[in-house]
Amino acid sequence: MIIGLILLGLIVIVGLWLVATYNKLVSMRNDTEEAFATIDVFLKKRFDLIPNLVETVKGYASHERSTLENVTNARGLGLNAQTTEDKINADQMLTGALKSLFAVAEAYPDLKANTNFLDLQKQLQKVEEDIAGARRYYNAVIKNYNIKTEVFPSSIVASLFHFGRKPLYAIDEEQKENVKVQF
Repeated sequence: MIIGLILLGLIVIVGLWLVATYNKLVSMRNDTEEAFATIDVFLKKRFDLIPNLVETVKGYASHERSTLENVTNARGLGLNAQTTEDKINADQMLTGALKSLFAVAEAYPDLKANTNFLDLQKQLQKVEEDIAGARRYYNAVIKNYNIKTEVFPSSIVASLFHFGRKPLYAIDEEQKENVKVQF
């Protein structure tokens, strides 16, 4: 009788732990999705600013066609990306293309003094700061989620219910290099 009660008590404790761990993993997974959704909102703001920026630069630097096309193409990839990984990759491409665009703008004093361009640049800078903050938050949430899914004993529950590792938001090696602009 006592052994039965002890076993029942252990089963209840393990069951409660299982439910608590599962609920924590669900909560953390939802936090990761919310964190990426925040990045997505800021990326949308950035995508909306880019056509105005490209049009402003186009009037001053029409012979910089390849740079303008790279920005436009990267924006298109970002708008059409469906998965988290695709959105991260598209964002990385767009960030590089925007760096090139601003490097080109440095060569045109009239453009740098244009109030539309300056306003768009300030708006984009604010959005970039917001994106950077959202990326930091996303990576912190992902780190905690990944730790929870990989450490014992919660890794047992994670594998039972298919909670898998999620990617961190990191830049690739190409983006770490300085932008090279040649005329």
